[in-house]
Amino acid sequence: MKKFALIGQPLSHSLSPSIHAAAYHDLQLHGHYDLLETATEQVEGVIELVRTGEIDGLNVTIPHKVTVMPFLDAIDEDANAIGAVNTIKKVGNQVIGYNTDAQGFKESLLERLHIKTVRQQRILVIGAGGAARAIVHTLGKDGAVLTIVNRTISKAEELAGMYPFDVTHLTIEAAEMILNQFDIVINTTSVGMSSFTNKSPIKLDRLASSTLVCDLIYNPLETILLKEAKNRGNATLNGVGMLVNQAALAIEIWTGKKPNRKLMEETLVREVRN
Repeated sequence: MKKFALIGQPLSHSLSPSIHAAAYHDLQLHGHYDLLETATEQVEGVIELVRTGEIDGLNVTIPHKVTVMPFLDAIDEDANAIGAVNTIKKVGNQVIGYNTDAQGFKESLLERLHIKTVRQQRILVIGAGGAARAIVHTLGKDGAVLTIVNRTISKAEELAGMYPFDVTHLTIEAAEMILNQFDIVINTTSVGMSSFTNKSPIKLDRLASSTLVCDLIYNPLETILLKEAKNRGNATLNGVGMLVNQAALAIEIWTGKKPNRKLMEETLVREVRN
């Protein structure tokens, strides 16, 4: 039986085992997906389990997406540019790191918009953490016109300066004043999740009716930000597609097989609602 796992801390909230189990069953893949609560000092040891073949593939979540990198033999180009790894596999004698988060979001975004590229799309990214970094990298490569906002403006400035393509930064208050200039707004922060469910990361008073509002959060399925946008008549996108797509891409890396993403999405939504 193939053994796959997610490492991070904490993991009790993770719904990944359910969507992976659904995909494996549909693929007739004899595999099992475990949650491995992993402290920082344990990361190297878990990577060795991949190297020895005791684990066939790893997913990595907070806080270890950067921590794992020094213990890998090679890192995929995108993962290296993003500066974070969320998927690990042994290839030959090497343990290699990949990042499927960014591509997972991009695919869900393109599907929602029914377009093939975000080139020239004016996109506002809220947040300056790891998720924002992945989003800015992948959408910037595709030719999007990007603006980053963050409560701590120095972090937005730092992130904007990391890329060879043109990325600007603003305070949240300044962005709110020109919100009607953006085609897409993406929240990459935790505002709207768990104890922050009654908060929104930005005021939508000046939002254009044609703007797509996205939130990487998938639990709840509709955050305050998305509810407010929906009430204004705007199209919205939650984090379900990103989570499903990044998991599906990881399965493809590990097995070479393409899982049923629709089935995985239905499983995730059912788990969240329960």
